[in-house]
Amino acid sequence: MKNTPLEHKIINLAKPVIEDLGFALVMLEFKGGVLQILAEDPKTGNLGLEDCTKITKNLSPLLEVEDPISGAYTLEISSPGIDRPLVKPGDFKKYKGFEAKVELDEIMEGQKRFRGVILGEENDFVTMLVDKIEHRLEFAAIKKARLVLTDELIKATRMDREILNETTN
Repeated sequence: MKNTPLEHKIINLAKPVIEDLGFALVMLEFKGGVLQILAEDPKTGNLGLEDCTKITKNLSPLLEVEDPISGAYTLEISSPGIDRPLVKPGDFKKYKGFEAKVELDEIMEGQKRFRGVILGEENDFVTMLVDKIEHRLEFAAIKKARLVLTDELIKATRMDREILNETTN
């Protein structure tokens, strides 16, 4: 996913605060007067309401002082969710075998949008199976990508949480 210069500036401010709290910044987007930040606990892939509040309380004062956004805006902190955005090459490795929607910056192989199963990522190329045809997409050309909410994804997420609960109890 590509960020604007303003978003990069805010990422440079927000990322250290989020990481100091023990979380990971997944995605940041400023659109229509809303600054949306998706973060997660690296151990669970989730972010609870208390975690969102903690990030907001620690990040808001910095954003007030640095004032990277002129004018009023709304700050939203949330979890990436089950049908999370795929923003790093490693995301495509982690979610290999799951269905995703990918939108490119420009038309490639006659289309701009792809929906299919992730086959993997290697050497900055994402491979997807779309309608029984393999497509090799350059990661740098991806405008946005997101997992598709399917029964398989829900089941895998539920199993991951159960395993995590067993190991932490």
